[in-house]
Amino acid sequence: MRLSALCRLSRGAAAPLAGRKGTAPLQAGSPATRRGTASTWGRWEKQQAGGGGSCSARGSAAGEIIQSSKKVLASLQKGHPTFMPTLAIVQASDEDLVQEINQNFAKEIGLHVIHICLPQGSSEDEIVGEILRLNEDPTVHGIALHLSENAYSTKILNAVKPEKDVDGVSDVNLGRLVRGDTYNCSVSPTASAVMELLEKIVKTIDGKKVLLVGTCGPLEASLQCLLQRKGAMTMSCQWKTQQLQSKLHQADVVVVGSTKPKEIPVSWIRPGTTIVSCYPDFLSGEHGYGQDLKYSNQSAVEAVGPLAIAVRMQNMVKTSERWIRSQQYREWNLHCLKLQPLSPVPSDIEISRGQSPKAVDVLAKEIGLLADEIEIYGQTKAKVRLSLLERLKDHPDGKYVLVAGITPTPLGEGKSTVTIGLVQALTAHLNVNSFACLRQPSQGPTFGVKGGAAGGGYAQVIPMEEFNLHLTGDIHAITAANNLLAAAIDARILHESTQSDKALYNRLVPVVNSVREFSSIQLARLKRLGINKTDPGTLTADEISKFVRLDIDPSTITWQRVLDTNDRFLRKITVGQANTEKGFFRQAQFDIAVASEIMAILALTTSLADMKERLGKMVVANDKNGQPVTAEDLGVTGALAVLMKDAIKPTLMQTLEGTPVFVHAGPFANIAHGNSSVLADKIALKLVGEGGFVVTEAGFGADIGMEKFFNIKCRASGLVPSVVVLVATVRALKMHGGGPNVTAGAPLKKEYTEENLQLVADGCCNLQKQIQIAQLFGVPVVVALNVFKTDSHAEVDLVCEIAKQSGAFDAVPCNHWSAGGRGAVELAQAVRKAASQENSFKYLYNLELPIIEKIRIIAQKVYGAEDIELSPEAQSQISRYSKQGFGNLPICMAKTHLSLSHQPERKGVPTGFILPISDVRASIGAGFIYPLVGTMSTMPGLPTRPCFYDIDLDPDTEQVKGLF
Repeated sequence: MRLSALCRLSRGAAAPLAGRKGTAPLQAGSPATRRGTASTWGRWEKQQAGGGGSCSARGSAAGEIIQSSKKVLASLQKGHPTFMPTLAIVQASDEDLVQEINQNFAKEIGLHVIHICLPQGSSEDEIVGEILRLNEDPTVHGIALHLSENAYSTKILNAVKPEKDVDGVSDVNLGRLVRGDTYNCSVSPTASAVMELLEKIVKTIDGKKVLLVGTCGPLEASLQCLLQRKGAMTMSCQWKTQQLQSKLHQADVVVVGSTKPKEIPVSWIRPGTTIVSCYPDFLSGEHGYGQDLKYSNQSAVEAVGPLAIAVRMQNMVKTSERWIRSQQYREWNLHCLKLQPLSPVPSDIEISRGQSPKAVDVLAKEIGLLADEIEIYGQTKAKVRLSLLERLKDHPDGKYVLVAGITPTPLGEGKSTVTIGLVQALTAHLNVNSFACLRQPSQGPTFGVKGGAAGGGYAQVIPMEEFNLHLTGDIHAITAANNLLAAAIDARILHESTQSDKALYNRLVPVVNSVREFSSIQLARLKRLGINKTDPGTLTADEISKFVRLDIDPSTITWQRVLDTNDRFLRKITVGQANTEKGFFRQAQFDIAVASEIMAILALTTSLADMKERLGKMVVANDKNGQPVTAEDLGVTGALAVLMKDAIKPTLMQTLEGTPVFVHAGPFANIAHGNSSVLADKIALKLVGEGGFVVTEAGFGADIGMEKFFNIKCRASGLVPSVVVLVATVRALKMHGGGPNVTAGAPLKKEYTEENLQLVADGCCNLQKQIQIAQLFGVPVVVALNVFKTDSHAEVDLVCEIAKQSGAFDAVPCNHWSAGGRGAVELAQAVRKAASQENSFKYLYNLELPIIEKIRIIAQKVYGAEDIELSPEAQSQISRYSKQGFGNLPICMAKTHLSLSHQPERKGVPTGFILPISDVRASIGAGFIYPLVGTMSTMPGLPTRPCFYDIDLDPDTEQVKGLF
């Protein structure tokens, strides 16, 4: 594209577009920008100073508009001191007559103007491309066009975003003008200037015959509309119209939109006719027929000239006002989707497919997102940009609700289903703003045993197949970033082992185009090494050696490759067996992608800058002196951030009832913290506003997921939870009470399908313990009892009664799986009441405590252990991390989720056990230490009959079958 600018006018050093490649800022009034405008500006200044007659009136009108606009802008900036409205003028012609007036008027008001000159003769596509770029530039608030007369095509005019169209040329703005919606549109400055002049000269327009000659397009349409609204009778024609003489003779007012041909005699115009010219010739005085008309026919001749430019600047100020209003919090206008639950309840995918979701851009608008804050993926998913947090930074947050559960059993408790049912009840049935924030499921379990994680029954995220498969590619981005770092580790070991210091240095800092220089990440490494030099040629041999050698100890590498598939045969592998790797092989392994530390970082980060810093801090190994080696040392931080730049944005979806959901991040709940992202929660809290609710879910039971949510996630976010919803089921409690084991796929034994109050009562000890754990943090608890058709009323009542006696704020039976949000209304009401209670949230331990003491507190107060026992390896690691300065990090216990103890078979509330700590590892980038309790697998395997046997694709309809 030929977009190299001929010139650019820019006021102030902070011009957003200044310095663009191939352009140079020019000062207003420099010789390159004054072609023909100096005399014009000088004449207009004299007119303003009191040149007399109607010219003085015209100058006075423009001056009044400038002063009025200046006051309005000053008032706006008083409330928004950092706001600088910017007008971009796109020029693709050799006409510079009005540019200095634009610049001076803007300067007087306090507007920032950038002038972009494209080559004369630029194509339509080139002009449109520049306009589209300015449309997407958030620092540009208004766009005006200065093109050759024949370049104003419909495509170009409508390329300008209506909200940035200060000249009112787009069809949207013209349509609003015609409908009378002048509050939300920009009106053509030239047309407005014509009306301003006529009202001063003609006094009353009502009943006057106004002829528009040589006008066309948006100007003609605007004038017709404005004049007719004032009661004028309008006619429109071109200079070559056959009845032109007759029409000119009949007109009381003639508005001229283009140069009068010489063959048209001025005598055709009736004496006393008021003539207003919209054509630039009247501004420059290049043609003298205006004077001829004035003196030979005693007609009043006016040119809109600077008045139109003043109105343009007024439009720019009004556009700025609308922009500021658009940035403010918007009340929700959510249209929920109707549910018609069936009995028996169909399969999850049948229910999902039976509901037609709203287009995601419609949903985004309903909840107050701006058009430039979303990036649409298909019809039902969109990424939400982090800029929203800056826009709504002063808006109060809503209430923060965590859904946790009792100790999990193979029977399932339904936390995701409760999360979705609760927000459907709050918003679709109680008319309260609410947002669900969920983890993105790994495809490993989706094709393995567990299936998807979109909820179930009539409480789901839809479309469930899109939720469970790929989503917007975040896990793939994590996989790519993780494996790039893994490749960098092995490659660095190989290259350091086979090259001299000099050879390494020459390759790491090569000469490019006769210039040798360090990259920014290499300069940062030099600084960490205490080498304060920037010239590669000045390093000593010792400094070069320190710089080029990481000396990674292969036996200490903790960074593994990842894959988002359950594959047991990758649990232990050998890498480097090809001849090209020169015998440098080692044992390694694959983890599942969601076990990557990068996933944990994504879930805990608070900004793009914070994520980049965390990625750089990731410790991947130790060197041969026992010092940590980081991603930053390997020089890969920037590349990892590039791979993750889109993944950091939460994905917007919806529930079956059309309420909003964020799906973002999905870290393991054992070696990581098992919660969705901090950013999704923060954005959602701003969007629901004061009085709204954000409901998020913690993985596994409250002893693991909830504890980590409070001690790790809430520390990272600074957010304070309002309520804990603790999920339980009668049949899961029966298992904790001593019920028989359950085999996947086998029919349930009668203990689970028939009333057994004793089993329920015995199993409630686990529910009581989880309530007590929540109370350690000072947060009120509401128990949500997921009801199944086999549950008796007596069993349900018994659980609710025991829960309330054990300190729960309330305990509520829920039927959202079969009834949607309507089945969770009672739960929603209880949550609202609990959220209004006084909150005394506190962390379980002080970060300054020694690592061992923090582990002991969790083991004793949360799990109920008598004490802990550290292996020699664990003790050694704790000592190493403490010496390396990582002792003040929170603890993320990696323990079985199937029991409060370390023994999965021990249900209920085990006591008197010693918790064994076999090893201790660190996720320094994510920001926690994770002790291993026993053996912890980070790569699941496939069972004999995985879920994929039932998953299929219809080649005709492209519909997915068999997901659950």
